[in-house]
Amino acid sequence: MKSLVLKRSIVISGHKTSISLEDAFWMGLKEIAGARNMTMSDLISSIDAERKQANLSSAIRLFILDFHRKHLEEVAAHDMAKRPASTA
Repeated sequence: MKSLVLKRSIVISGHKTSISLEDAFWMGLKEIAGARNMTMSDLISSIDAERKQANLSSAIRLFILDFHRKHLEEVAAHDMAKRPASTA
């Protein structure tokens, strides 16, 4: 299955730029922005301000990956807290 790469124009800190991401990453970015009550432009601006990578598209992909990893860690910690303590 081939992933479609979409190029979109966006305004970041007052200047217009274009970003190329796979559709799944655009959808993930939109979901995260919605969950944080932010616009995608604001979310991308914050990613841009904190990035350590030279490439913004890569920084966005890594941000989304990190977001989901942290979510999985939170779910696992919550599940562990609900388990009864074992008696050995």
